[in-house]
Parts: sequence; C-alpha cells; structure tokens
Amino acid sequence: MDFSLFAHMERITPDQEQCHLRTELINLAKMADEGGMRAVWTGEHHGMDFTIAPNPFLTLVDLSHHTKNLQLGTGTVIAPFWHPIALAGEAAAADLITDGRIELGVARGAYAYEYERLIPGMDAWEAGQRMRETTPLLRKLWEGDCAHEGEFYQFPATTCAPKPVQEGGPPIWIAARDINSHSFGVDNGFNIQVTPLWQGMAEIEDLMGKFNQACAAYDGPRPKIMLLHHTYVASDETDTVQAAKELSTFYNYFGAWFKNARPVRQGLIERLSEDEMAANKMMSPENMQRDLTIGTAQEVIDQIKRYEDLGYDEYAFWIDSGMDFERKRASLSRFIDDVMPAFA
Repeated sequence: MDFSLFAHMERITPDQEQCHLRTELINLAKMADEGGMRAVWTGEHHGMDFTIAPNPFLTLVDLSHHTKNLQLGTGTVIAPFWHPIALAGEAAAADLITDGRIELGVARGAYAYEYERLIPGMDAWEAGQRMRETTPLLRKLWEGDCAHEGEFYQFPATTCAPKPVQEGGPPIWIAARDINSHSFGVDNGFNIQVTPLWQGMAEIEDLMGKFNQACAAYDGPRPKIMLLHHTYVASDETDTVQAAKELSTFYNYFGAWFKNARPVRQGLIERLSEDEMAANKMMSPENMQRDLTIGTAQEVIDQIKRYEDLGYDEYAFWIDSGMDFERKRASLSRFIDDVMPAFA
C-alpha cells in the first residue's frame, strides 16, 4: 500500500497569519517527502479560509521547490470552474515546471457557497455533467489537435501548450461516490479517489464495492483506488480522546460550510457555539473516535490493515483538522515512524 498526505492551509481564527500557514504546509510536505510518502495532495477552494487553495497548481509548484521525491497531486480541481483548454494547459505547465511530478485529481465540487459565486445557478447535477465532459478532453488536448462540440464547451482544433512532461500526461484521478461516478472513472481508464468523510467502515466497504462493480464491467487494466481519511496517530488514549474532540469541531464546521446557511465575513464562517456543536450528535467526539482513523500507532495500523485487505492501493492521511501545527506535526511523525513501517 502507498501512503500520501492530504493537506491545505486552514485558517480558523482571524489572528492566524497566512504566511505562517504557508510555512506550516511546506514543513508538513517536507516531512512527507523525507518520510517516504508517495505524494502530497491539495485541493481547490474559493473564498473560504477553512481551506485556502484557490489554485492547487500554484500550491503544488510552491511545494515542488521544497521537496524532492513526492508526486504532487490536485485533490481535487473543481472541473466546472475550468475551461478544458485552460485546465489542460495549467496542468501541463505545472508538470513541466515540476519535472513530471503532477497528478490530476478531478471532481465536480461540493460547496454551494462556491457554486453560487463562481457559476451562479449551477447545481450539483450540472457540475457533474461539466466534469464528465471536461475530463476525457484533457488527454486529447495533451495529445494535440483536439476539436470539440459538446453541451457546455465548443472549440476548434487545439493543442495544449506546453505539452506535459509525462508521456500521455499526468495520471488522472476521479473523485467518486455513487456507482455512476465510479463507472465513469473506470471506463475512461482513470484512477479513483474516495472519501467516506465521517461515515466509517460501512461507507469504506461500500465505496470499495462500487469500485469493484465498476471494474467488473470494464475490459481494460484495473485502475488504482485511493482512500482519503482523517487520520490522527495519538501518543496515548488521552491524546486520542483530545483528537476526537478536535475532529468533532472540524466536522461541525465542515457541515456548516456545506449547508451554506451561516454568515461569512472576511472568509471566516460565523462561529458555532458549544451548544450547537453538542446538539449535532452525528459529529460527536464518540462517533469521530469510532469512525475515523484515529488512535495509537497500533490501533491505526490495525485499521489501515483492514482497508488494505479490502483492496485499497493508496491511503491518504487527511491532516486538516483545526489542530495546531505541533499536534499535526507530532501525529504525522508518529505515522511515518511507527505506522508506515508495518506496511513496508
């Protein structure tokens, strides 16, 4: 099993300096690089200090100057916000600048907050259709002289400039949840990224079942599948309990952004009260401890062994959590030193 790091700059309070957040992200990527992880992934988000990532290619090029071996992945670009020619070109340019280290994760996006600002009136269905039209065009544009007449995009013969360094272009990953998304990705020869969010082992098993179903109907080589999951390697049981509380707070805010019902000022959503978070039983610390990959090193090893047995090819350590940098650093260090060797 391969291991990778999934991380953003995340700003929770107004007093956090964004230049410091960048330094912290670089330091985490350097740890992943020196610790033998395969890749680092970062996403695309707009107008949200919760995840600061308006263009993942910029972030990845920045990280390329501080790392040597990591693949650099978008986890994910939001396809509806990009014209296919622009996306193909920027991915290829980033691949050129990083000497062929780019991997391209693609999704439809999830936040109505972003949809209503970048493409007002677009819903999740239309976003998905735009993603399905855009993504297969990327390889054609990298190959060159691609003309297209589609529902959302029309253009005469066009060749991506520059060409990517990697033959055939960067590997493409599709963020998938329902069976149609799995089938779309697999049928096009794309790899698959999945995240069960807070939903635990039943969802992890279900997502693998959908992937296997899509692969069974596909005649080509089996793509890879990556599991992205919130992870915390604790020093002891008390530390595990603390991490569960912090991740409960994170998911309460995740849900608030997703619902798009609270005021947002200066990129920060209106604070949730302790009573509001306590009332959200779905995101309780007890559920976080049960359903996320958190615990002591041996407990985390045991959990990831279950994912490996299901057939996952890569495990992405999702480090965004609202925790301070030192807690993130300590958890990642324990993961690299104490967990990864069990899978060597």
